[in-house]
Amino acid sequence: MADQYAHSGDNNRPTEIPALRWEEPPEGPVLVLLDQTRLPAEEVELVCTDAPALVEAIRSLAVRGAPLLGIAGAYGVALAAVRGYDVDEAASALESARPTAVNLAVGVRRAHSAHRAVLARGGDARQAAGAALAAARQLHREDAEASARMAGHGLALLDELLPGGGHRVLTHCNTGSLVSGGEGTAFAVALAAHRAGRLRRLWVDETRPLLQGARLTAYEAARSGMAYTLLTDNAAGSLFAAGEVDAVLVGADRIAADGSVANKVGSYPLAVLARYHHVPFIVVAPVTTVDPRTPDGASIEVEQRPGHEVTEVMAPQVPVAGTEAGGGIPVAPLGTQAYNPAFDVTPPELVTAIVTEEGVVSPVTADALATLCARSRQVTMS
Repeated sequence: MADQYAHSGDNNRPTEIPALRWEEPPEGPVLVLLDQTRLPAEEVELVCTDAPALVEAIRSLAVRGAPLLGIAGAYGVALAAVRGYDVDEAASALESARPTAVNLAVGVRRAHSAHRAVLARGGDARQAAGAALAAARQLHREDAEASARMAGHGLALLDELLPGGGHRVLTHCNTGSLVSGGEGTAFAVALAAHRAGRLRRLWVDETRPLLQGARLTAYEAARSGMAYTLLTDNAAGSLFAAGEVDAVLVGADRIAADGSVANKVGSYPLAVLARYHHVPFIVVAPVTTVDPRTPDGASIEVEQRPGHEVTEVMAPQVPVAGTEAGGGIPVAPLGTQAYNPAFDVTPPELVTAIVTEEGVVSPVTADALATLCARSRQVTMS
């Protein structure tokens, strides 16, 4: 069914932005998303009534970010089940909506497994749908709790590596409450430092070509009252050279078994710069982002995005002659081919530490990650 838009009238939202929520109006359950393609110009909510609408929202980046994609995928399965659609078909479509972010598949499989388990025990469709929804809600709660624990571990690591406070942190893409059931991953660490009075400056990469840093991270930093400065991605080198960066904090969309990290394209060059300038390069991600079935970085499927994201500049709510509001403004000659990978892969030897809700891995090795994942499974089962 077609997506519907509803403007939020609340101008006093808390720091923790509700990026996603489940609602049950009289006409039937829906999944409500804060449409991130419309930020920061306006806060508009996108209402999904079925899995195809959610798949389109995921592909268009209306909802994005590894942890939140997992939550959205789980709710998408529940939505199909509660509304009586083909759950297997919905799960398959959702899981393949974006290939690099492993959390999406994890969330879909979790809700799908809960649904199938009830049916296998002889339960009816209503009971199975309830189980899928319960699984999605549980994942949502767990992610919020994981976010808080990652923030604590990350701040402790910053204080250990950079005693004395006054941290100047460079971040890339968007890793706050817009990508999480809580306050985020890497951004949550910076936010914890800010609240503790130990963040001197948050350097925000624009994050081309879709400007998630400029549009989203700056938006979150401003709402949180943080001291932040925006820079173009290619200005990062001069910032390092000037000695203005104490640490780099980024998220991850998939971490391979050997510790290779797939994150928003542009992360790998930052890791190289950080290593040359002896600056810690820290990845913050939940344990669900670690994929033991992906052996190394070369095995990570990197999503290729449409070329028009590079040949056009997106300008939401800025009408331009010949284009619709929210459409792209051409910045390259007609017919220009573009290379547009959504992610790049940073090898483990360039990663100082991986911060998860279960603790910190440093140095980053396959054995250390395997131990962390095993410990996480034990905690989950206990």
